[in-house]
Amino acid sequence: MTINLGAGDRPLPLAGVTVLDLGQIYQGPYCGFLLAMAGARVIKVEPPTGEQSRRRGPGLPTAMLNTHKEAIAIDLKQPAGLEVMLGLVEHADVMLMNFLPGVPERLGLGYDVVHARNPGLVFAQASGFGVRNPDGELVTDPTAAMDITIQAASGAMTTTGYEDTPPLKAGVAYIDFLGGAHLYGAITTALFERERTGIGRSVEVSMADAAHFALTSPLAMWQATGHTVRPGNRQASGFAPYNVYPCSDGWIAIITVAPRHWPSLAEAMGRTELATDERFATPADRTRNVDALDAEIEAWTSKQSRDDVVQILRQAHVPAAAVRTVDEAVRDERQHARRSLQWVDDPDLGTVPLAYSPIRFHESPIYELDPPPAIGEHTDVILSDLLGMSPEQISALRSNGTVV
Repeated sequence: MTINLGAGDRPLPLAGVTVLDLGQIYQGPYCGFLLAMAGARVIKVEPPTGEQSRRRGPGLPTAMLNTHKEAIAIDLKQPAGLEVMLGLVEHADVMLMNFLPGVPERLGLGYDVVHARNPGLVFAQASGFGVRNPDGELVTDPTAAMDITIQAASGAMTTTGYEDTPPLKAGVAYIDFLGGAHLYGAITTALFERERTGIGRSVEVSMADAAHFALTSPLAMWQATGHTVRPGNRQASGFAPYNVYPCSDGWIAIITVAPRHWPSLAEAMGRTELATDERFATPADRTRNVDALDAEIEAWTSKQSRDDVVQILRQAHVPAAAVRTVDEAVRDERQHARRSLQWVDDPDLGTVPLAYSPIRFHESPIYELDPPPAIGEHTDVILSDLLGMSPEQISALRSNGTVV
């Protein structure tokens, strides 16, 4: 793991914090990634066959979410493996996971057990629909929740797409990453409390709970009218123009929300008369006549290149962006200059773009991102460093399959 000190040499905020990351697929590993990028030592704990995302074979998601972590593989179903894990708990500050409710308890890693071994530990769980009820009892419906099932259950799929099409999920797994980001917030908040009290606590994040806030705009419409609509690329609550428009070589998103935006757009189009046209004079007028409004804008955009329209509207201070392909987005020179994206040579995937944490700590290092660790790549180092095990002891554990 290398560090670029060009951004400064002030230690990152979580330097010295040790995290046991038992996360799987997206939600848990993303939280662990954010903690690693904030300076924590993050140890990815997996079964001997690897966590679920590994079982699909090498892939960019695994590389993105597990860069800058160490890896140890432990068979937690063996008594010796559980004891190794509990030994690591004694030396950790955080243990995070996104198992089904009840799984940590069945493994012998419930909060009561680990808190007894390490009262200062922050025990963090992410789930689909919650881990504990307000009375402290475990949730009794351990429904396996994925991003799409939360999008369905939250109502989000009935607000996406167009009125005459079936329910539609978002094309990105935003619920998983909402859950992971909120778990990061819960962990860092609990670590702040521990600095004051010396005592850790159990925290949890439910993806279903986090999803409510992504529905703020549809909920506003529901509160006002008793129902929601599926506006496609338009805005459902009274802003127009607000859509995606064709250009001669692609598409552009144009948004007007401030009072000055519509007159500025009309002027940029060379159609200043539209700003005072009785069909478009007020936000309510534009919403009521949105089809005619969009037709006027499309007639302008469709005759020009996407990049030309972007440049014209940028100079007019009208919010707009080219609709880019994923290939275009990962080659964004500005993002690479910020180190928000970094090209990394991965032994399995070739040269791939890995994304940096959205959270920046000024005056502190920016890591050079690395390929993810192999399953159990750092088992010997971790057991030697944290538990003081000798090579012979580690070899004995490996010979009976307790660790890899």
